[in-house]
Amino acid sequence: MSDAESGRGTSRYFRANLPVFFGSTALIFAAIAFAVRDPAAAAYVFAAIQSWIVHEMGWFYVACVATFLIFAIGIAMSSMGAIKLGPDEAEPDFSTRSWFAMLFSAGMGIGIMFYGVAEPVLHFASPPVGEGGTIDAARNAMQLSFFHWGLHAWAIYAVTGLALAYFSFRRGLPLALRSALYPLIGERIHGWAGHIVDIFAVFGTMAGIATSLGLGVMQVNAGLNYLFGIETSVSTQLMLIAGITLIATISVASGINAGIRRLSELNLALAVSLLLFVIVAGPTVFLLQAAMQNTGAYLSDIVGKTFLLYAYQPNEWIGGWTLFYWGWWISWSPFVGMFIARISRGRTVREFIIGVLLVPSGFTFLWFTAFGNTALAMELAGVAQMVNAVEADVAVALFQFLEHLPFAAVSMSVATLLIVTFFITSADSGSLVIDIITSGGEGDPPVWQRIFWAIMAGTIAGVLLVAGGLSALQTAAIAGGLPLAAILLVLCFGLFKALRGEVHRQTSLQSVTPAFAAAALPWKQRLGVLLHQPTRARALAFMNETVAPALNEVAAEICSRGLSAEVVTTEREARLTVAHGTEDEFIYGISLRSVAVPSFSVTALEGERAGPDKTWRAEVSLREGSLRYDILGYTKDQVIADLLGQYERHMHYLHLQTAG
Repeated sequence: MSDAESGRGTSRYFRANLPVFFGSTALIFAAIAFAVRDPAAAAYVFAAIQSWIVHEMGWFYVACVATFLIFAIGIAMSSMGAIKLGPDEAEPDFSTRSWFAMLFSAGMGIGIMFYGVAEPVLHFASPPVGEGGTIDAARNAMQLSFFHWGLHAWAIYAVTGLALAYFSFRRGLPLALRSALYPLIGERIHGWAGHIVDIFAVFGTMAGIATSLGLGVMQVNAGLNYLFGIETSVSTQLMLIAGITLIATISVASGINAGIRRLSELNLALAVSLLLFVIVAGPTVFLLQAAMQNTGAYLSDIVGKTFLLYAYQPNEWIGGWTLFYWGWWISWSPFVGMFIARISRGRTVREFIIGVLLVPSGFTFLWFTAFGNTALAMELAGVAQMVNAVEADVAVALFQFLEHLPFAAVSMSVATLLIVTFFITSADSGSLVIDIITSGGEGDPPVWQRIFWAIMAGTIAGVLLVAGGLSALQTAAIAGGLPLAAILLVLCFGLFKALRGEVHRQTSLQSVTPAFAAAALPWKQRLGVLLHQPTRARALAFMNETVAPALNEVAAEICSRGLSAEVVTTEREARLTVAHGTEDEFIYGISLRSVAVPSFSVTALEGERAGPDKTWRAEVSLREGSLRYDILGYTKDQVIADLLGQYERHMHYLHLQTAG
């Protein structure tokens, strides 16, 4: 599809999907204008929408989130879990430590800082059922906090991220939400259906970033007020937004490797340090016991809470908490899903799901136990009035909590710095994701576009802070989760269909044994191929004189039988592609690769070496990646025999797809 047909604008300085770039920009500005012009009316409209969703569509949110969790666990436990997110030979782009750090920072960093103390205390004071302020209320408060911030939230992100990573890195489609719909609507993802999906994704992401920045800056201001007596005011918060947005802009301009990765690792180091401090300075043994008990209670009642809607005892509490969170996480799913997809190339489906579900959830559970249980213990023991503190100002609750522990000045300084770094990583990773979406999945758009979205996020947060429209846009983002929830359900179906096809392909490779050329080689020739160590000139001659004619001959025969086949050759690669209508295409490629001469070599190199210790291989690859076997030295007929053997397997795979 041409750039004109897909609506893409491409130049050295501007690479974007024009309908998505300008459509999402217009939608964001329209929402801002509405919130700024009449904040009271905007708040009323958005509150009415949220009220309707809670009362009429709450069951749909609950069903969706339950489906996402069951789907993610089922995929990880099945044979589909072995599929790699990328070519079969791909290795992870980031170390496991860096990957874990970025998973943690991208998802809920500012959230757990803001609600780590506040949410358990609020549930303790006003539980959904029963009397507040009791031991039972405290126990249930921790269980509810785990429920809202645990596996269900990360299942939403896992499903979204998995679909994006699979279709982009495995199937070569753009890194955009629209790509996950390819098994269902095919090439129409490049038209208006795909544009609308991506516009929704951009709007939800920007609303989420703006709300996160608003929460973060209020808490940073509260921390600076506690530490240095700096005034808590809108003007101070605007200056903080400007300063932190500037740092985020520098970070996002430096790229994911230099900026976001290093900040994420700093986040993790600071968060672990603060967590360990609270555990050691607080009631350590009690916290270790509570961590075990909280986790057990959460897991033992996870099914009941997953489907709980208080249908027999109508309760407004669920709309303000559980349904709020489900809508919020869904509205954030394009952002977090896109980001964790971007950093997860080269990992298996199973590794991806287990990492995304367990690592951030496990850390979050420890965090809520350390901060929430310690705050509840202070309240129950009469050491501190945490309920009064939280109800007075949620943003200040963390600092009032730390004030009752040793080295308060140090711990509050670390907490403030951590909020700032979370602020920055949320802004720069969110801006990177929006830039990728609006550029049509472009992996490395011009730097100015990333800077544009980073500045816009800070500007929106500042404008809404002044206009008092932050809560209105937050509600709008929750409402925006409703169509996204429906899109994610369709996404799950498309992803399952594609992954099942991969399993069928693997089955076809195992169950069919075609007569490959290697098995039919005369034994002396076969031994010669194994021990042969050709020069670059010999390898290039093999590609030009044997491989290219073989592929062209097969392509011509396939075309004469009514199918479409194309051969593309370069100096070091030749590839045959056979189209099968709406079914998966067949790709057979041969690539030259320079490798080290093995130390166990017993034969002399043919002619002069390409390098001190280098020889050449002609390796076969399919759509999924390199098969790592060498055919350099085959005759033209033997190359064709190998190609047809792989094509026979592909046809068996298509048969399994149709039969399944």
